[in-house]
Amino acid sequence: MAVANETMGSSFLHKTSLVSKSKLFQRGYLEKQFRPFRVVPMEKKRIVMNLRKAVNGPVAAISEDLVKAVPLAEKPVKFKVRAVVTIRNKNKEDIKETIVKNLDAFTDRIGQNVVLQLISTEIDPKTNTPKKSNEAVLKDWSKKTNLKVEKVNYTAEFLLTSDFGAPGAITITNKHQQEFFLETITIEQLASDPIHFPCNSWVQSRKDHPAKRIFFSNKSYLPGETPEGIKALREQELKEIRGDGKGERKLSDRVYDFDVYNDLGNPDKGIEFSRPRLGGEKIPYPRRCRTGRAPSDTDITAESRVEKPLPMYVPRDEQFEESKQTTFSLGRLKAVLYNLIPSLKASILSNKHDFHGFSDIDSLYSKGVLLKLGLQDKLLKKLPLPRVVSESSQGLLRYNTPKILSKDKFAWLRDDEFGRQAIAGVNPVNIERLKVFPPVSNLDPDVYGPQESALKEEHILGQLNGMTVQQALDENKLFVVDYHDVYLPFIDRINALDGRKTYATRTIFFLTPLGTLKPIAIELSLPSTAPSSRSKRVVTPPVEATSNWIWQLAKAHVCSNDAGVHQLVNHWLRTHASLEPFILAAHRQLSAMHPIFKLLDPHMRYTMEINALARQSLVNGEGVIESCFTPGRYCMEISAAAYKNFWRFDMEGLPADLIRRGMAEPDPTKPHGLKLLIEDYPYASDGLLIWDAIENWVKTYVTHYYPNANIIREDEELQAWYWESVNVGHADLRHETWWSQLNNSDDLVSILTTLIWLSSAQHAALNFGQYPYGGYVPNRPPLMRRLIPDENDPEYAIFLNDPQKYFLSALPSVLQATKFMAVVDTLSTHSPDEEYLGERQQPSIWTGDAEMVEAFYEFSAEIGRIEKEIDRRNSDGRLKNRCGAGVLAYELLAPSSEPGVTCRGVPNSVSI
Repeated sequence: MAVANETMGSSFLHKTSLVSKSKLFQRGYLEKQFRPFRVVPMEKKRIVMNLRKAVNGPVAAISEDLVKAVPLAEKPVKFKVRAVVTIRNKNKEDIKETIVKNLDAFTDRIGQNVVLQLISTEIDPKTNTPKKSNEAVLKDWSKKTNLKVEKVNYTAEFLLTSDFGAPGAITITNKHQQEFFLETITIEQLASDPIHFPCNSWVQSRKDHPAKRIFFSNKSYLPGETPEGIKALREQELKEIRGDGKGERKLSDRVYDFDVYNDLGNPDKGIEFSRPRLGGEKIPYPRRCRTGRAPSDTDITAESRVEKPLPMYVPRDEQFEESKQTTFSLGRLKAVLYNLIPSLKASILSNKHDFHGFSDIDSLYSKGVLLKLGLQDKLLKKLPLPRVVSESSQGLLRYNTPKILSKDKFAWLRDDEFGRQAIAGVNPVNIERLKVFPPVSNLDPDVYGPQESALKEEHILGQLNGMTVQQALDENKLFVVDYHDVYLPFIDRINALDGRKTYATRTIFFLTPLGTLKPIAIELSLPSTAPSSRSKRVVTPPVEATSNWIWQLAKAHVCSNDAGVHQLVNHWLRTHASLEPFILAAHRQLSAMHPIFKLLDPHMRYTMEINALARQSLVNGEGVIESCFTPGRYCMEISAAAYKNFWRFDMEGLPADLIRRGMAEPDPTKPHGLKLLIEDYPYASDGLLIWDAIENWVKTYVTHYYPNANIIREDEELQAWYWESVNVGHADLRHETWWSQLNNSDDLVSILTTLIWLSSAQHAALNFGQYPYGGYVPNRPPLMRRLIPDENDPEYAIFLNDPQKYFLSALPSVLQATKFMAVVDTLSTHSPDEEYLGERQQPSIWTGDAEMVEAFYEFSAEIGRIEKEIDRRNSDGRLKNRCGAGVLAYELLAPSSEPGVTCRGVPNSVSI
């Protein structure tokens, strides 16, 4: 009823609980109810009276030309049912679309309309084909074309017989010239609840896609349970979605296929714009969505580029919806990439222009950056950018004050805050328990030099509260953030780039009695090919002025290493790129009526679209990531090396990851079955609450549909989905022995829980704190431009003379910083229509299984309880890593959020 009344105010849907919909459409049910009667026309009042006698209760809306009941029916009863079709209008139309829309309204009156046909779940024994209704057209399209509302309800009428069976599918033919977005179809039926068809899909014109579109009801069916009437349609729909792997995809296509990352560079612009192919034996990497574009002119192995602002192909239903609210974040990101960054480049004349003092950085939030806006940028002031105030020929870009400065402007300088951010900042997933001291490299010593660290006991002994190093190890008091093996193979190439300088860092932390982390030593490594005196260096906490500046520079280099690994490995690789193969395979192998597809659906929303935009403008050659992060043109090679050497799907779940890093130990007596070695580890302690909630929900869902292991092993679609995800989507690692099997419910629960965790909570924890923590560049510089001088360096005198100037010259330039800030501000932004964990579109009709709808509401309630517990923890003064003077509360895993940059909120999917 809500669907029908949503926009038009019409009371289309009539319900009663007397006869269930499944019973109503059981073959022969209505014949039994109508057995004493025969049908002839009669006025409406007597029809309802006689039918009520027949079914012993109220009935739903019946047409006036329905039939009078008289004895001894010889044929099945005919009756009309009404479909309510909800179509979402486009928010914005160009002139061409408006013209075509009006043309469609005209031609609709003369038969070029939208045609629907109901398909029964039953086979007609006479023809041995599915039972089909008459074809019905949408009514009043021309009358409602220009309604200025978000959603419009149309109707169509079908004539069915009482032996039709339950409607299981609807086919749609769009004879108009223009596509439309179909949200839902609701079939009114006799004496029962409506049958719902959640569609949420673009229906293309027949001239572009001649085949009929197929939509299934919300009833879930495993492949072996599929009713005979819709079995062939199930297979046909999947075949169409898979495509044939040939040709270039059109933007209107709905085809899902795999390809390698061979579109990051643009060799046609010059050799310096070429980038290696990611994916394959040489450089393993996950697969992305195939576009089928032609190869470049100068390199047949590289796909030709589609440059901004032209769109990259993703299947039509994966594209961001076009309502004003939904495009908030995407529109903002495109505005930054296409309008703001060029304006910044034009305004800040020299790429090497430095901040002269910390006041220059502060002025970005108070005064802003003056932009030179050309005529082409007149629309800039209308775009949802961070505080853009435009004038006639120039504009002012003023950034929001990052949250890291909100409570204590100088917190970033303190060692305790440096340690706190390792467990409660934007990248809390790299810290490990130190198992041996000194730490040892796993790199090949013949290539990268001695594996031994330069760290010695004397570097840390005085900072262990009277413990020996071995005691501190045994009592789990020493922790490390180790980027040595990630960066060292790339250091020479990075440091040869203009304006890029870095080390491979290790940072040792001591766990204090207060439960906080204190950095006690930083090791800075260069390749052994460097002069021996500089290849390895250890910096310890300062004791006087000079060593204080050296220490601050060392921490800045650690943060730069951390920012790179966070962005390239933990964020992009582990939550964006590694999920895309599972999403592609889900669409290709799982029918929309498969219960596992219904479970995963909200967690796949928009991921392919944002990944395509990233390939076009963020992780591509000369893109934002390369220009803003220390590794430059080697950024994606570092990501690929991490995939080859470190990524393991079986370790991507939170409990397994914590155990792998030595941050937790199995303990069945503890909540979640784990004992955290740092009790006040906000990311882990909050994350485990969400992990358990997801796991319990998934376990309830899986057990409902798979009461025994045989059903899982015999589910052809499920097995094909997982097989293709691993063997095609992650083909380069398919032979690894650590891949989970899919033989029983435990296997399936583990796989699904991990995927939902990665797409929701893990991505949120790594994404939505980027501007709150990184928007103040000295706190987390994304790149460094100078090494730390020692007494033998010519630069040492310059450093001693003005250490602040040297420090600022080592940070990103003004252009690099402001460009980075604009992008991460956008990436940290929630849309007004964000769908958070515990929510989903059409929550009461996403499945026809009432028991699972109720179980989802219970999951949603549990997410609400978790949010209250997180709020309570953030007010607990005993938890020093999330509560105290100048300490930011840890809210990145608090499930809900207001729109904007809030440093909290867990959306269902990787959507920005």
